[in-house]
Amino acid sequence: MQGSPVRQLLLQTDFMRFWWARLSGVTGNQMLMVAVAWHMYDLTDSAWDLGLVGLFQFVPALVFTLPAGHAADRWHRGRIYAACMLLQVLIALVLVLATAGEFINRELILGISVGLGVARAFQMPVQQALTPLLVPQDLLQRAIALSSSAQQVAVIGGPALGGLLYVGGAMWVYGSCAALMLLALIFALQVRLKVRPRHQAANLAMVLAGFTYIWRRKLLLGVISLDLFAVLLGGATALLPIYARDILDVGPAGLGLLRAAPAMGSLMVSLAMMRWPLHRHVGKRLLMATAVFGLSIIVFGLSTSFGLSMLALIVSGAADSVSVVTRVTLLQMDTPDELRGRVSAVNSIFIGASNQLGEFESGALAALAGPIAAVVLGGVGTILIAAGWYYLFPSLAKRDRMFDD
Repeated sequence: MQGSPVRQLLLQTDFMRFWWARLSGVTGNQMLMVAVAWHMYDLTDSAWDLGLVGLFQFVPALVFTLPAGHAADRWHRGRIYAACMLLQVLIALVLVLATAGEFINRELILGISVGLGVARAFQMPVQQALTPLLVPQDLLQRAIALSSSAQQVAVIGGPALGGLLYVGGAMWVYGSCAALMLLALIFALQVRLKVRPRHQAANLAMVLAGFTYIWRRKLLLGVISLDLFAVLLGGATALLPIYARDILDVGPAGLGLLRAAPAMGSLMVSLAMMRWPLHRHVGKRLLMATAVFGLSIIVFGLSTSFGLSMLALIVSGAADSVSVVTRVTLLQMDTPDELRGRVSAVNSIFIGASNQLGEFESGALAALAGPIAAVVLGGVGTILIAAGWYYLFPSLAKRDRMFDD
């Protein structure tokens, strides 16, 4: 590891408490996602219903995210994050009881998905807006990279562990999720912040201030819309149960590994960027990483080999990590603190649209054209988006340094 800056980062006590909260919470959430997806497919055998799980998470996130961003700019962000963890603990316990009582069904899973969407709506803005308050500015890019590494460790370990536990029954997964999210809640409550009360009227203009700020800064608009369309088209997560069971024949344990594979690549790149942050040609590297992401999705879609499929997903995660660290750093550095919650909320809407709405799009297209065609067409679309954004957002393509002088 590089000497002083990394050591300084690890000595930031409240940042590290939040790091552990994210690690525990995301691990539990990822275990929950893999179990819910497999459970739904077991119950219904339907690609359409897998897509609906994503849609039912996206709609409440869309409705509540902007008010959540306003809340993040007014109140203690650590307490809001803890409340999101508490809601997910309760959701996991409901799933434990429903599975034990054998009354879990399609409608209950869709209802649970709505609850997860509400939790996500509040969690994402505060999660992004909290980090700049916990570290000095010169450590921010490394802090975001380290936070991303926690996320990716969780996304690797969570699905793999969830898939293995599911072999013994879904109740084992749901119970473990509840315990991990409770641990995240405890860590989050220990994060100390100097909260400056902000008496802002909750009118429409204040709630929409994040949109206004991004719209007037075309570079930021280009960054978050690039992620929106790339992942909306190139996301294959919703179809992984179909690939695991019907194409690759690897079962729930294999599904856990497939879900973990992108995070393996992302973790490696996140750790590398913590030691060697990007300094030059930031915009072009972001666009190139997006094109590589699309190409890897095409390879995954065409593969019938478990090993090649894992490799393609690992590469997709590595490319996506460049996008995540770059996007979040640019957003946080180019936004004043009094607007970070609302700007992060707008970013969360775009992320939610690209992930949850992308899952619905993948499921719907797979129901019409088949899973392979759905994944391959999405990868091609992602490459076209990367090429188009080079010309539509020249300020993004020309951005040289992460910290614009």
